[in-house]
Amino acid sequence: MVSKEYIFRFLRDLRKNNSKDWMDEHRDRYETAKERWIEEVSNILERLSRHNAEFDRVDPKKTIERINNNLLYHPNKPTYKHHFGCEALGKKGNGTLYISIGPSRSFVGGGIHNPSKEDLDNLREAIDYNGEELRKIIDSKDIQDYFGGLTEDDQKLKTAPRGYDQDHEHIELLRRKDFTVMKQLTEEEVTGDHFIDIVEEAHLKMRPFNSYLQEALGK
Repeated sequence: MVSKEYIFRFLRDLRKNNSKDWMDEHRDRYETAKERWIEEVSNILERLSRHNAEFDRVDPKKTIERINNNLLYHPNKPTYKHHFGCEALGKKGNGTLYISIGPSRSFVGGGIHNPSKEDLDNLREAIDYNGEELRKIIDSKDIQDYFGGLTEDDQKLKTAPRGYDQDHEHIELLRRKDFTVMKQLTEEEVTGDHFIDIVEEAHLKMRPFNSYLQEALGK
């Protein structure tokens, strides 16, 4: 079995040589790195299944992102991503665990990113009805000290969403379109012996946050 350092070496080289010709020539390296990442994800899911049996039913291979960028919608992006990701549980954007590793940055997080209009409406209804609970979770030591609070929301509305008063007590939450938390990781943490421990700790600390969001969506 190759080391996790192998993954980072491959991704660094891909970042420097981001082209189809290079990838075709080094396809075997990509497959080796990907299989090593799938094995790591499998070990992570096995660990997390101690706390949530749903992880037992997740296929590690189905959590992995495509390495190709979608150039049809993002023509200015490079041909290939230079990170590996894992999104487990829920549809895209509604996962309860997300991991990304790569030479540019690595992190573990969760929540709901870029929800559909229907999901966003449901989230806002939950906040309107019981925003105190979400605010208590966000202000908790686990979220503030471990994740640094909610991630920055570049799409946040400048005013109240339709149907809500500008003076609503939870207006800052209602204006959001992104409900995620994220912990940045060093390469040493990812390649070290305690990476799974870190992911497990992050999962447990954000579990109340994810539970609130999933309940709001009726998941």
